[in-house]
Amino acid sequence: MSRIGESELIINSDGSVFHLHMKPEELADDVIIVGDPGRAEMIASHFETKEFMRQSREFVTCTGLYKGDRITVLSSGIGTDNIDIVLNEIDALANVDFKTREERKNRRSLRLLRVGTCGGVQSDIAIGSYVFSHRSVGLDGLLNWYANRERYTEQELEDSFVNHMGWTKFLPRPYVVNSNEEIAALFADISIPGITVSA
Repeated sequence: MSRIGESELIINSDGSVFHLHMKPEELADDVIIVGDPGRAEMIASHFETKEFMRQSREFVTCTGLYKGDRITVLSSGIGTDNIDIVLNEIDALANVDFKTREERKNRRSLRLLRVGTCGGVQSDIAIGSYVFSHRSVGLDGLLNWYANRERYTEQELEDSFVNHMGWTKFLPRPYVVNSNEEIAALFADISIPGITVSA
């Protein structure tokens, strides 16, 4: 396997990843991602025990136990650029050997849950309702920079959305991704299924 260069993965002198300031062993398999640093602190306040809590810029990270389950909660700040940083650093924490800078042969699978707030367009959905996004539409174009995007997107809905909206060629192509069915099932009895559009 090829070595990941220092310019591609910045590791701090203490062995933590650059932005999140987390070490690989500090990342739980279940990860809750929020935008607001205050929301990360609020969720972490429900942990029975905390292994650590730290902040670097808008990135607040905490791993702890909730009802016996080890969970990491972290804030991304605002915008898809920050979420991109967070997801890449989480992937590195899970799947890169920080000593050799090579991808691990046995890849680690994480369960990620993004918790946030949104507006709504349906009058029958009350303010304060819990909506679980079974699909997300990205208008930011970020996924278009990644290889094999079509393997992870719902092309038919993308095409329908582009045609319905009269999408101009001067904007990035929207993408549509589905949620994980197993995770969605965990929230079926307390949420309304929906589609989130994010810019």
